[in-house]
Amino acid sequence: MRDISWEAPYCGEGNNCFRIGTDDQGNAYIAVAGAEGAYVTDTREALRTLIREIKAGKADHLL
Repeated sequence: MRDISWEAPYCGEGNNCFRIGTDDQGNAYIAVAGAEGAYVTDTREALRTLIREIKAGKADHLL
């Protein structure tokens, strides 16, 4: 398994918690808290872009 440094969980209401992590190879990871072995991974730049797009409201239709 990769050496992933996970941040503290980001939680919404109830048990809706996600964790973001990084490794020393420049990869970023997103997982459900408690299930960090089943993650989505991409580059750190891809994660930055995703966060910017979400903050810009481009995922509001999912709410």
